[in-house]
Amino acid sequence: MDSMEFKLSELLKEVQVDYSPHFSKLVDDTVSSIKSSIDKIPENYKVNADLAPGFVKDIGADKVEFKFKKPSVFKFGGSYSIQSLGRPELNVDLIIRLPKECFHEKDYLNYRYHAKRCLYLCLLKKYLEKSSSIARVEWSTMQNEARKPLLIVYPAAKLVDADGFYVRIIPSAMSIFSISKLNMTRNNIHNSNNGSSVQATPKYNSSILEDMFIEDTELMNRLFLGWKELREALILLKVWARQRSSIYAHDCLNGFLISIILAHLASREQIKKSMKVIEIIRITLNFLATSETWSRGVYFPKEGQGNITKEERMQLKGSFPIVICHPSGAFNLAFRMSRVGFTQLQDEAATTLKCMEKCRGGGFEEVFMTKIDYAVKYDYFMRINFKGNKELYASGICLDDECWRLYEEKIHAILAKGLGDRAKFIRVIWRNAECQWRVDDGLSILDKEPLFIGISVSNLEKAYRMVDIGPNAESKEEAREFRKFWGEKAELRRFKDSRIAESTVWECQKWERHLILKTIAEHVLSLHLSLPKDNIVVVVDQLDFSLAHGAADPISYSGSLLEAFDVLSKRLRLIENLPLKVSSVQPLDSAFRFTSVFPPEPHLLANEKIGSFRLNKLVSSCIQPLEIMIQLEGSGNWPMDETAIKKIKSSFLIQIGESLQKKWGMTCTATQDDVDVLMSGYAFRLKLLHERALSLLKEIGNDKKIRVHSADKTLLIRSQHASMINGLQSLYPIYGPVVRLAKRWAASHLFSACLVEEAIELLVAYLFLNPLPFEAPCSRITGFLRFLQLLSDYDWTFSPLVVDINNDLSQSDVKEINDNFLLQRKGQGENGQNVGPVMFLATVYDKASEAWTGLSPSALELKRLVAYARSSANLLRKLTSQEEIGPNRWECLLRTPLNNYDALIILHKDKLAYPRRLLFSSEIGHGTQVAKGHASKCFQPFLLPKDLKGRPEELKKKLLVDFDPSRCFIKDLEKEFSTTFKLWHDSLGGDVIGLTWGKPCPSKKRKQDEVVDEGYDPRKVLKAVGEVGKGFVRSIYFIKPPRLAN
Repeated sequence: MDSMEFKLSELLKEVQVDYSPHFSKLVDDTVSSIKSSIDKIPENYKVNADLAPGFVKDIGADKVEFKFKKPSVFKFGGSYSIQSLGRPELNVDLIIRLPKECFHEKDYLNYRYHAKRCLYLCLLKKYLEKSSSIARVEWSTMQNEARKPLLIVYPAAKLVDADGFYVRIIPSAMSIFSISKLNMTRNNIHNSNNGSSVQATPKYNSSILEDMFIEDTELMNRLFLGWKELREALILLKVWARQRSSIYAHDCLNGFLISIILAHLASREQIKKSMKVIEIIRITLNFLATSETWSRGVYFPKEGQGNITKEERMQLKGSFPIVICHPSGAFNLAFRMSRVGFTQLQDEAATTLKCMEKCRGGGFEEVFMTKIDYAVKYDYFMRINFKGNKELYASGICLDDECWRLYEEKIHAILAKGLGDRAKFIRVIWRNAECQWRVDDGLSILDKEPLFIGISVSNLEKAYRMVDIGPNAESKEEAREFRKFWGEKAELRRFKDSRIAESTVWECQKWERHLILKTIAEHVLSLHLSLPKDNIVVVVDQLDFSLAHGAADPISYSGSLLEAFDVLSKRLRLIENLPLKVSSVQPLDSAFRFTSVFPPEPHLLANEKIGSFRLNKLVSSCIQPLEIMIQLEGSGNWPMDETAIKKIKSSFLIQIGESLQKKWGMTCTATQDDVDVLMSGYAFRLKLLHERALSLLKEIGNDKKIRVHSADKTLLIRSQHASMINGLQSLYPIYGPVVRLAKRWAASHLFSACLVEEAIELLVAYLFLNPLPFEAPCSRITGFLRFLQLLSDYDWTFSPLVVDINNDLSQSDVKEINDNFLLQRKGQGENGQNVGPVMFLATVYDKASEAWTGLSPSALELKRLVAYARSSANLLRKLTSQEEIGPNRWECLLRTPLNNYDALIILHKDKLAYPRRLLFSSEIGHGTQVAKGHASKCFQPFLLPKDLKGRPEELKKKLLVDFDPSRCFIKDLEKEFSTTFKLWHDSLGGDVIGLTWGKPCPSKKRKQDEVVDEGYDPRKVLKAVGEVGKGFVRSIYFIKPPRLAN
């Protein structure tokens, strides 16, 4: 048995239902209770519209009175009847045959059948609710079809292994009407608003035919009950479909249709009894994805072909986009399936086959365990609120199809025309009848659930296009149609090729181009559906506030930054008075690869020439340096001593700085390790790499030598990382914004010390390089959600995460990575302690995961990271599908809960280096305040007007390069209290630092909330912390005492 088969067998153990005597008894007892309740209904009880006046009125039925007769047949149907129930849906379908005496021969007309069917169930519900053996009875629907309600019966008896069990009561209309009267070409609704219409009603007719054929399960029983592998394949395919909310829907796939498709393949002998479960699944998915049968329609051999004429086939194909003909006659089992739903199904089946082929372990995780809902699948998610919209019901609630289904089609058509080639897939779903509702309230209340739209982008170049060109001015009819569709947005323009044509222009700033698709969707929907824009929610820019600096996104300055770097790079190469010329210049800072949360804005004091100041603009007193690595020409004269190499590198850097200053008037400041250069509004920090330093050896006695881990090694790794990420960013333009959101999230939850920015860049890179079972993300919020999902769901304990950006890793490299991982985990198991990285991130330049996660996160930190990521992912999913209510708000994704720390340090926010980066001011409502301090006057984050007077040289000296009081304070605390507590902080500008106490302190007795030893007082420790941060710390709160060890 291979790993995939083993995992499938284990999954089956979890989802299969054991048809034990206890479970069978629960089912039989519940059905007996239902029968006995129905038996208590008086024969010939007069039923009229009063039982459900709202329902009868809304569907427009008349002549609905009848005398009650008891059901003539009770029969099990669905998955239970073929022993294919799969958790978590533990339900049994109980089919009850409606007596023919309750119906008139023409009740198939004008929704009379639907009305009587509903009233019959209303009477059943009334008596079922009186039974002590029944806990409750609720309404549901047949595949989200509100005109066909069902009863859900929950028994009073409970079974541990069958939690949530219920019985669905489904009416059957077997032999009530003549099948010929429900032909697909007939119109059976004669009371529409337009009078007697001759238009056919195939969906209405199929809705009744479904009830007439629902008892016909002979073929299914014969195939499934004697074939274990087929039943198991059905259960697993249901698991697969349920994980994909875009296809497990009323207009696409359900468990019954999966069983029908399997039965078809088995009857055609495309599936054989000798096959394993995984083979059956593969054949079924391949049939869904590629078979040409779908274009003709799916028909069963013998039974199907013998009972259906060519003319009937043509009728079915002309009436429905997808045809799966019932084995017994001319009825389409897939009458609800839409063309869009089926296209999505084919795409999902093809993607699943790709997962099985390319993903590790046969794609088990991706195929069966990954939840693929709208929020994580689609690039843009929309929610439309139609509540109280009278336009919805203007033509009636129920015509051939329900008005909600017609609106799904209408909205899809509008968006498809409006978005054009920008969208690869548009999925419109209105699960309006899946909410709990009461039939007697009618159907008009079913507009309270929002309509969902998922949009997959074809590519960003098309999605971000700012101008759409329409028909030429000469094409009068087409131009009139264009103006009618686009309204006031349509304008006549002359283009560069002298063509005059209709067009639409979507003007926006470069950093706002991800909003173009949102603007188009809002415009066309509000124009054609008369909807206020407040009723249309597009999930795309809700987290942009976290990346803004003032009114704009600082990424807008990236162009000037790259220009400044190009100038500096050329100047460095032009320096001639060096013993060795500069051979290469490479940017290392994340700002150069568009992944910095806050790339620096040009600073007025960092220019070669300082102009006049605008008094209304705040001038920061701090500037962050951008690291740049330079290499010199090769030479064999370098020493092999580490200290000597450092000294020579320093002298080279000083000489480079002097040359830049002398030749181009650039301000340069030298330190022991590097040189800072101020030019074009930026501070560049030059670092020199010497490759010979990478191979230095150091004697440690007994003629033994060890390799020196020099700063050059770190520089080289950083340069390799920067180069790879830069290449990835050029392939996937949305990569940068996703990384920025991920970094902002990690920092806002105080994980800056646990997860370095390079590690976050690699995690997000993995999403783009290994997107299955999705496509690579094309929107920042979708990418961010997948990042949270990866962090929370990845098996960090047993699997290394390998990021191969340029496909550089050979089979031997992958083997080396796995060997390194297993060696470290083995050592960890033997010692009981962490040996090596807990989060194993391997790349071509770092096969042992030493560079970014070698020391952190620790096991405890990773556990916390995973918990926070899972919680944030769940909240993000809720926010996409629901309105912001109470604590469920977008800002909560980035507002960390402060009750998860043992103590809190609140800083003076006006003393932070960059106060405008602060997301939320921290306010503490719990704990005991143990220290309070006033703000120091020594440091101001902004230069005051009086500070901006004087000569340029003096002004530049006031600029603080790489100064951050938060970082200095944290370093002091780590030095002073390294074993006392652990610090959690936000390196991007937070005003709170969390403390968790170190290892438990020894004590003879352990009591909850007991203060440790008499000589150890945590409050005194916190007061000492306040002294270290005097002038910077606003207040300190004591939340929990240290835990006591046994």
